Amino acid sequence: MANLGVEAECEPLIGDHTSGSREWDIIETQENYKSRWRSIRILYLTMFLSSVGFSIVIMSIWPYLQKIDQSADASFLGWVIASFSLGQMVASPIFGLWSNYRPRKEPLIISIFISVAANCLYAYVHVPASHNKYYMLIARGLVGFGAGNVAVVRSYIAGATSLQERTSSMANTSTCQALGFILGPVFQTCFALIGEKGVTWDVIKLQINMYTAPVLLGAILGVLNIILILAVLREHRVDDSGQPYKSLNFGAANTEEVQISQGNIDQFAVVATNVLFFVVLFIFALFETVGERALLLGGLLVVWAGFFILLPWGNQFPKIQWKDLHNNSIPNTTFGEIMIGLWKSSREDHNKLPTGCPIEQAWCLYTPVIHMAQFFTSAVLIGMGYSACNVMSYTLYSKILGPEPQGIYMGWLTASGSGARILGPVFISHVYTYLGPRWAFGLVCGIVLLTVTLLGVVYRRLIAFSVRYGRVQESPS
Repeated sequence: MANLGVEAECEPLIGDHTSGSREWDIIETQENYKSRWRSIRILYLTMFLSSVGFSIVIMSIWPYLQKIDQSADASFLGWVIASFSLGQMVASPIFGLWSNYRPRKEPLIISIFISVAANCLYAYVHVPASHNKYYMLIARGLVGFGAGNVAVVRSYIAGATSLQERTSSMANTSTCQALGFILGPVFQTCFALIGEKGVTWDVIKLQINMYTAPVLLGAILGVLNIILILAVLREHRVDDSGQPYKSLNFGAANTEEVQISQGNIDQFAVVATNVLFFVVLFIFALFETVGERALLLGGLLVVWAGFFILLPWGNQFPKIQWKDLHNNSIPNTTFGEIMIGLWKSSREDHNKLPTGCPIEQAWCLYTPVIHMAQFFTSAVLIGMGYSACNVMSYTLYSKILGPEPQGIYMGWLTASGSGARILGPVFISHVYTYLGPRWAFGLVCGIVLLTVTLLGVVYRRLIAFSVRYGRVQESPS
């Protein structure tokens, strides 16, 4: 098969005219190729900004919540944090289905507008006289609802890339998503210099401080993203060999695509990939064709090794924290005080902090310590394994689905990941607290082994739609 990305620089792209069941009378010109990739890169940016919207306030939610509503406790904080994933889980199938029948610009613009409005609401949650914590809960839930456009982004990229291009495109999408998660807290730390008081714009009752400045930046970036989508994004669909479709019909079945499909999607493989992706995201919340299946399997085994290394062993036991703090809740400390304390902490103050394993956790008396070398080795392995699994799950999923519009399927996959991010922290925190690290990490190892078993069962079915029906030859591993 010709390398479409390289040939585009010098001539129109001409694919294999003999593959498939139709006569090819349309080729991709260099201009169309450039437009297609401009659109894909805009969606890379959309993915990045969606991740930033989640992480840019994550460190300051608790102090801001306590500042606006003294009745909020640590339990309510958990709901505020989980509301993002709940909103995304609900919205992903909706936006995905929408994108199947209408131009992708519509759900993208509407979803980003919802996120912009939600960020503005977050900046004003201090204004109401009561129930402020519920306004924050609604604001974070709506930001998550807007982030449901991840399904549309991945659906567009899957439909606008050939089989050869898709793995790298999905990898780039995941990279942008990861960068957003990483850089969001960095941006927030910079805003800490503004301070808690900041500047107040009395006319519109807007306070610009270390809590609200990050979300206001997110709102501005969202508006710029909408402008770029309107100006640059164009509808593009190509088949697995990289040839563009003649027409893009919305609101009715595309007869050309129906003619091309001539086969049914392997629904068992689709469900299995959803389960695999759920486990991959579940694990992360705690802390070409054959090659992709092998990488997914290898990634899962590396993740298993990472958690296995975390299991406590040896005869060195932790110090016991006999004297507990005055209360078990998160201290009533502002974000500014936390940052200043980090910058100005001294050894004397550090030595005053309570250390050791809390006596309330009975497993502290008989569970060996986890050494620092164990922790770092595990972190490296889990990080490597997760990266491979995340990219390969999305890539395999998009190839299994074939030429049909993938919006609703991508919506379900994104919802699966959101559900994992909700259940993962609840699972690990409860098991770790009541049973200790042996049970917590041991159960995760068991879950990963069951997932590897599932992958082995469906391994031969995780192939591209075009390969399954003999339109494209399967590449060697």
